[in-house]
Amino acid sequence: MARYLVTGAAGFIGARVAELLLEQGNEVVGLDNLNDAYDVRLKDWRLGRLQEQPAFQFHSMDLLDRAKLQTVWESGPFDAVFNLAARAGVRASVQDPWIYAETNVNGMLNLLELCRLKGPQKIVQASTSSLYGKANERPFEERADISRPLSPYTATKGASELLCHTYHSLYNLDITILRYFTVYGPAGRPDMSVFRFIQWVAEDRPVRVYGDGKQERDFTFVDDIALGTVAAVAPMGYEIINLGGDRPYSLLDVIHRIEALLEKDANTKLLDPVPADVPATWADISKANNLLGWQPQTGLDEGLSACVRWYLDQRDWAKDVNTSD
Repeated sequence: MARYLVTGAAGFIGARVAELLLEQGNEVVGLDNLNDAYDVRLKDWRLGRLQEQPAFQFHSMDLLDRAKLQTVWESGPFDAVFNLAARAGVRASVQDPWIYAETNVNGMLNLLELCRLKGPQKIVQASTSSLYGKANERPFEERADISRPLSPYTATKGASELLCHTYHSLYNLDITILRYFTVYGPAGRPDMSVFRFIQWVAEDRPVRVYGDGKQERDFTFVDDIALGTVAAVAPMGYEIINLGGDRPYSLLDVIHRIEALLEKDANTKLLDPVPADVPATWADISKANNLLGWQPQTGLDEGLSACVRWYLDQRDWAKDVNTSD
């Protein structure tokens, strides 16, 4: 049995990674500051499931609190750290870039320093496909130019990648960076399109789409992301790896599929595009296949069905989750 630290453990991806690690018989220590970046009921729902597991221990804290963060190591060493804590979201970062810089850069630095001083050597760091911007050819390869980010969120995730490389180079930390592509699934983030579209169609609300709806995303189901993330704990030195669904779909296509699942028509409203949004994503996942033996297992229809089932099961409160910008 291994012992792992998972930051952002009440977050969408972090909770599923922690759950998978527990299912594999490991001990998991989870950290999360349970901030109100979005409706905390979603975080409470995810965390409640984890806290039913005897091998899970939770600490409510912020990565920016260095003194408190150090106390987490007092209970014993870790075999690896999964850093899934971050301020996420492109449009929100334009409104408040400061909190993104603090959490995604300074929080990352605090964690790297503790790993340097106390261990472990292995860190799995979550990053984003938004780094590829709009100038690179698709499908995006990991060696593509990421020097032209379109949002503060993207810029801060790029900065955290640079810090990771610095600590690998200086201190030989073994760091695997995973660039996630449009992750969706049950209990997903309400600022992401799939949660919003399902809620809006189910509750007969206008479905707001920024742009013409033809922009494409490489949707990736959260269970697949969790499997790839856990596989990345293997020693690799320093690697950057894409995890994506390997097939882009337009937003209008996704809305049509949700309409069919809910058997309701969407009242779609096309709005002005947002300059910070990338026009299209598509992952080259050959490196993930070669290094991790990973490829996505869940098709879009199967994944959307799981999301709709979860929403209908939790509808009494999920319908009231704030999905405004």
